[in-house]
Amino acid sequence: MNKKQIGRRLLQILIVLIGISFFTFGLTYLSPGDPAEIMLTECGNIPTPKLLEQTRAELGLDKPFLTQYGNWVEGVLTGNMGKSYSMKVPVVQKLTACFWPTLKLTLVSLLIMIVISVPLGILSAVYQNKWPDYLIRGITFIGISVPSFWIGLILLSIFGVTLRWVSVSGGSTDFKALILPAITLAIAMSAKYTRQVRIAVLNELRQDYVIGARMRGIKERAILWSHVMPNAMIPLVTLLGLSLGSLLGGTAVVEIIYNWPGMGSMAVKAISCRDYPLVQGYVLWISLLYMGINLLIDLSYNSLDPRLKEEL
Repeated sequence: MNKKQIGRRLLQILIVLIGISFFTFGLTYLSPGDPAEIMLTECGNIPTPKLLEQTRAELGLDKPFLTQYGNWVEGVLTGNMGKSYSMKVPVVQKLTACFWPTLKLTLVSLLIMIVISVPLGILSAVYQNKWPDYLIRGITFIGISVPSFWIGLILLSIFGVTLRWVSVSGGSTDFKALILPAITLAIAMSAKYTRQVRIAVLNELRQDYVIGARMRGIKERAILWSHVMPNAMIPLVTLLGLSLGSLLGGTAVVEIIYNWPGMGSMAVKAISCRDYPLVQGYVLWISLLYMGINLLIDLSYNSLDPRLKEEL
């Protein structure tokens, strides 16, 4: 991907971000409930008409929609996304504080998932239509069918209530508290990725270059690791990038079950409290993450398969 293509992609990202920010700001503007009244009630104040009017003026809620949006965009461009209504801290500070626990959980979950799904997927493809393949496909079918919140509750019941190895209350971000939510996310993802690895490897094993390599007497192990796996990695990198963006956005259900102070649980609390600046900042952050990761994935294709260089 040359500089002109990268510049075009960055321009597309900017246009999409403007559209998403305008759409999100419009939805929060039209949503029911008065943010000033909610903020005053949560602070223990009686929302009298005079106090409501004063608070709306302080928050800029008494101005026209386009003026509010323009002021918000101007603040975003200078690194100021406003102040959280419910938590009384800058939105950027809150997003940063919640991002690091989510990043830690994401990386550990992806590592566990890769360790589980890649060997199982390769084994299932190599022994296609044999008992290892049937066993792995059966396990992955169960894994896909079981919701992640049920897995989380079962693990929490076993290791938190019965064995008491971890605290049920959660709220901590240390390594001991990280294990169960990471395993919960990894189990939910491993079932899907094992099947994807199997399909990708099977598609490559059917290619003519594999047949030719076998006819030349090259060992199966060398064919698998030197030829099949590099080619099978291209679709898997795309899926991995999408999962990375999704996890960095926060997995609300798992984070709430384990009381993990990440992006997902923060977003749920912000929505329930009508904390519009925090919701707007969160949506903009997630959008930027997804598009940035997609751009990095496209750039990585050049290294994985130089034939795609002219197509990107």
